[in-house]
Amino acid sequence: MSVISKSHVALIGLGALIGAASAQAVRTGLVRGLAVKGVVAGMRIKDEYEGIVEQAKAEVDDIVAEAAYLRCASAVADDQADEAQVADDQAADAQ
Repeated sequence: MSVISKSHVALIGLGALIGAASAQAVRTGLVRGLAVKGVVAGMRIKDEYEGIVEQAKAEVDDIVAEAAYLRCASAVADDQADEAQVADDQAADAQ
């Protein structure tokens, strides 16, 4: 028994023929021009996507910076309130 049948050999030959034909087609002006236009479109989409991602990163950085500022301001306000409470308690104890 043969592991490779005639149909397998035919399919391999057909694949090689299609591969050679497609390689030749890429070399022609029309197909090459379409391929170049496709790559250009892909590059434009990539550039636009990168711009969107950069904008999103900048927005996230702004949000994180604002949150850090507010957290710090809140901590200062809490400290001042604690100090005021201690001063009030000391004044009440002194009377």
